[in-house]
Amino acid sequence: MTVKVGKNCIVLTGKSWEVRALLKKYAKEHRTVQEWINTFHNR
Repeated sequence: MTVKVGKNCIVLTGKSWEVRALLKKYAKEHRTVQEWINTFHNR
């Protein structure tokens, strides 16, 4: 499972069940993809 964060995008690569599990996890923490991206850039 690989997560690559760009300036305005997130690229998820891996098995389909891994991608779905990760999306479910982050859906509980962030309401939008933009919030998720901002979290990576603010670290």
